[in-house]
Amino acid sequence: MNEHSQILLPEAFADIYRSRPGSARLVLPLAEVAARHELCEDLAQALTEHARALLVGAHLAEDEVLRRCFAGLRAEGAGVSGAEALWVVRRLAELLDWEQPEFPETGQ
Repeated sequence: MNEHSQILLPEAFADIYRSRPGSARLVLPLAEVAARHELCEDLAQALTEHARALLVGAHLAEDEVLRRCFAGLRAEGAGVSGAEALWVVRRLAELLDWEQPEFPETGQ
């Protein structure tokens, strides 16, 4: 970002928009990538209470809560790409201090 921006763009998120692995070049303008990051970060933050409620109220394991959140984010109309959904769920796990999820269907 530029020197006036207060948003720090994590490399893991920027990697979603790299032209190829290891490249510094983004496929979208930096401002758009930053806006997508802000949306995804907000989603992860907003999902923390929902995830805790599922853990306790529905008596689900942490990995199942994360799987359900991921499925919801991948649903049509969710507003995020598959790669962004994966990032959101990984960020959610980080915010909750839960184990990072593995999703065999994504290869990640």
